[in-house]
Amino acid sequence: MAVLDTVKSVFTKNLRQSGIYIAFVAIIALFAVLTHGTLLQPQNITNIVVQNSYILILAIGMVIVIIAGHIDLSVGSIVAFTGAVAGVLTVRMDLPWWLGVLGALLVGALVGAWQGYWVAFVGIPAFIVTLAGMLIFRGATMLTLGNTQISPFPATFRNIASGYANGIFGGQGYDLFTLVLAAAGVAAFAFTQFRARRAGQRYQQNVASMPAFVAKILAVAVVAMAFAWQLAHYKGLPIVLVVLAVLMLVYTAVTKRSVFGRHVYAIGGNLPAATLSGIKVKWVSFWVMVNMGVLSAVAGIVFTARLNMAGPKAGTMFELDAIAACFIGGAAVTGGVGTVVGAIVGGLIMGVMNNGMSLLRRRHRLPAVHQGPRPAGGGRIRHLQQAPRRPLALTKALPHAAGRGPHQRSAPCLRQIPAAKQVPWTVGVKLPETGARTPWWSRRCAPGRGGGAVGGGW
Repeated sequence: MAVLDTVKSVFTKNLRQSGIYIAFVAIIALFAVLTHGTLLQPQNITNIVVQNSYILILAIGMVIVIIAGHIDLSVGSIVAFTGAVAGVLTVRMDLPWWLGVLGALLVGALVGAWQGYWVAFVGIPAFIVTLAGMLIFRGATMLTLGNTQISPFPATFRNIASGYANGIFGGQGYDLFTLVLAAAGVAAFAFTQFRARRAGQRYQQNVASMPAFVAKILAVAVVAMAFAWQLAHYKGLPIVLVVLAVLMLVYTAVTKRSVFGRHVYAIGGNLPAATLSGIKVKWVSFWVMVNMGVLSAVAGIVFTARLNMAGPKAGTMFELDAIAACFIGGAAVTGGVGTVVGAIVGGLIMGVMNNGMSLLRRRHRLPAVHQGPRPAGGGRIRHLQQAPRRPLALTKALPHAAGRGPHQRSAPCLRQIPAAKQVPWTVGVKLPETGARTPWWSRRCAPGRGGGAVGGGW
């Protein structure tokens, strides 16, 4: 019984994140069955990682923007623009590949600073600024490329997205370096979790029991080593996966363990309180947009290296994929909620669904109708997770509403309210005496005006 209670507490303590993980596992299992195991083949797993790497990079930056209460619609155009800059420097000007990378990163930072200035210091909403940026930088891409394509890129530049770190430690039929690196990652994860548990015990916090803690470590170890085993049996560890892992670790530490990260959550959660508490709201918002520009440049470099081409149509609709990954991964539209790991999982859910449906279409010629319900379904799951249970009728929400107070409806008025209008949430008006907000149903009835409605009509 104690073990069952512990498992239940693990899944219900943070239903938002645990629900995403459960859904991810269920989707993998479903498509593994439907594709007769093709989904979990080593080559296909590698393809999922490589094909979705730039979306996952964008999702890391986008979730920070969303947590801060903003949005960025220009990331797809920035991907194309920075890829074009890298192409001009590397191919047309024949500069070293690393200068092309640095030039793209610098341009991404300048673009982020430009948009951050208008958002943070001028006060224009990020939706408007980045919508304009989406058009401006798409046009800048066409001007940079001369409305043509740049190709091919040097092999050293292409290795950023299509290269593999293998053969370092050898191995017969598999890459030993991939397995060793995965084992080191599991050991580091176990060590950090053990330290966090000891710290919780030291401060007399509630921590998981030792069996549950060991089970969690073993589950992560099994999944990580199985994933590494599949990668090791194809070509080894993709270089882009190393880049993605470094970014995930760095930004997880920034959001959870740095002052800047706490300020971002504070601004997105309650902007007036953050301002009054002394947080430099404008500068935090500015650097959030700069960071998004830099990560868009990283995604642009990876995408250009994978395609071996810089084109004016690159990055189209990438912003919607990144935003959907964040919302599926547990971010909130209102800001103040979200995690980097959740955004990564949300992006992987989209990638697995795309890949699985592609395999099924190849076999059954199914239409691509699966893409629309993904963000809608993720939003519905998040809504059910974070919203409290609401009563079905106003009479249940207000059982005391029987005319017992100076600002309560009488029973006849409640009976006049149509069933479709019996909603439990509050649409308030300010009382002239106190300025406080009171529900519309708490005012006196005005018979004969729209079926008992106050103010005339529903």
